[in-house]
Amino acid sequence: MAASGSNRTMESRTGRAKQRYNTKGERLVAGVVPLSEDKTYVMLIQSTRRKGWVLPKGGWETDEECTEAAEREAWEEAGIVVQIDYDLGEIVETRPSKKHSKDNGRSLYQFYEATVVQEAEDWPEKEKRERKWFTYAEATALLQDRPELLNALERSTIAR
Repeated sequence: MAASGSNRTMESRTGRAKQRYNTKGERLVAGVVPLSEDKTYVMLIQSTRRKGWVLPKGGWETDEECTEAAEREAWEEAGIVVQIDYDLGEIVETRPSKKHSKDNGRSLYQFYEATVVQEAEDWPEKEKRERKWFTYAEATALLQDRPELLNALERSTIAR
């Protein structure tokens, strides 16, 4: 089922059949730092794997451009339509690699600063995730255990 006349669906992509990896075996991940129009707030979402707040992000797949993957993840995880404003660059994951992983367990993140232009009442992962606006100070405290996400936030133009 399409959402509001666009190519957005009400189903999240799952699995890693189309997942992109680089030559080092790192999983390529696209994400957004979703800011309010006045750049005073960032939207975070609840992680499904562990308790805590994160930025919308997920695997960059072979049938899409990186910006499209970032926009798709924002829709699937947070129910937001975004306007990509800036490329915040690549961020290498610094957490210890996961054991029992098919790849090397590490990810290479590509983040974009984005302005939230629409918040939907219903979205693919609504039943799994909460979304909430936070100030820079609040968000930096919440992202302390996720250095790659904190790095992306710090690269953005959010009001400090």
